[in-house]
Amino acid sequence: MREFLESVSKLAVLVFVVTCMITAGLGLSVRNVIAPLRRARLVLFALLANFVVAPGLAYGLTELIPIDRSYATGLLLLGGAAGAPFLPKLAELARGDIAFSVGLMLLLMVGSVLFMPVVLPLLIPGLSADPWPLLRPLLLTMLLPLGIGMIVRSRSEGWSAKLRPVFALVSNISMILAVLLLIGLNFSAMLGTFGSGAVAVGVVFIALSTAVGCILGGPTAGTRSVLGLGTGQRNIAAALLIATQNFASDPGVVVMLLVSTFAGLVPLLFAAQYFARRSSQAPTPGTSDSQSAELVSARAGVTQEEQNR
Repeated sequence: MREFLESVSKLAVLVFVVTCMITAGLGLSVRNVIAPLRRARLVLFALLANFVVAPGLAYGLTELIPIDRSYATGLLLLGGAAGAPFLPKLAELARGDIAFSVGLMLLLMVGSVLFMPVVLPLLIPGLSADPWPLLRPLLLTMLLPLGIGMIVRSRSEGWSAKLRPVFALVSNISMILAVLLLIGLNFSAMLGTFGSGAVAVGVVFIALSTAVGCILGGPTAGTRSVLGLGTGQRNIAAALLIATQNFASDPGVVVMLLVSTFAGLVPLLFAAQYFARRSSQAPTPGTSDSQSAELVSARAGVTQEEQNR
């Protein structure tokens, strides 16, 4: 029975990744993606934060803090996996630059597909040194579905609008199924993380990554919040894909991914709320204090009116 459930969980992860990428692609237009990425310095800082600093933080934490090797492997996988598909939603919650979040999401997804197969085998013992076995599933299950979704969007916005909710529903259902099965199959192992330092290390990693992204996010609040959240919110889909295919006999790797992701939501949501408050309180250049207060009140009124609708 356990073997059957493990097979179902792998299939659920695969369906989640593919449908998640198709959903993201169906919502992306080439214009929306390219425009924010014309800011070369910001793109450079985004790549630096996600593919140099974040993996470096993960590696440094595993060296400084004594945790089980399986948990360290999971954290390193998370450190190399950037470009979470949920970034635009988190950016919207933080009232950040939505256009930049879309472009950043795609940039980091593509970057992860190229980065993980090349660099992670150098950091993780037991991971294939040949990049192709890691690159192939990432290409087939992430970039190909993403590209298909974008092609459909470019050919027919009407069809993309009809298909996107369907794939989003399948993605959500498969994600819930995968998470429930993975938790159920590894429940005792997850309980074992308490007191091991794994949860604390995961939270520290997410918090530090968010702070680094915010620092490197440029002069405007909209891009700072997006790059901060985009660096802190790692691509659990890509990390789970590699973990379930390469460390099936080592449940501790998946356990670390799950507990780090769930526990890491706490600093991410706090950060999003903080950015949202700063955005609503920021005065418009050239306005007086009284005008700024009126502007904040007006924004709050519009938000309340939208909620009432």
